[in-house]
Amino acid sequence: MARQAKNKGPQESADRCRALAQKVMCKDSDPVAQRIHRENAERMLLASFVAGLSGVAGRQARYQNPQTLQHTLSIALSVTEAEKQEWFSETFYAKFDESVSIKPGRPVGRTVRDIALGAQLMLAQATI
Repeated sequence: MARQAKNKGPQESADRCRALAQKVMCKDSDPVAQRIHRENAERMLLASFVAGLSGVAGRQARYQNPQTLQHTLSIALSVTEAEKQEWFSETFYAKFDESVSIKPGRPVGRTVRDIALGAQLMLAQATI
């Protein structure tokens, strides 16, 4: 099993598994034997890649039981991208919620005037 490196994505992990599979594949002059070796190497490659995927992407890939490396990779990349989008949305809205203040008697949300006044106040505080 080739474990997915901590800061590496599924594509890098798949490339690494492919390189390892190429190293262990036997070379044979008989075309039938060569095909059998290639099919075995592809099965081992798929099993190694799926087992080595970490996190939610690995769990989803194992749940769906894909039959090809390309299908497994597309699942892992989709889940990884969805996680990035979810994280971005959470952090963006958390920062946005912290920056918006609701004043009594004022409509919810910030107007251009509020933003300009806030910027002027920040500049005034920075020069003190």
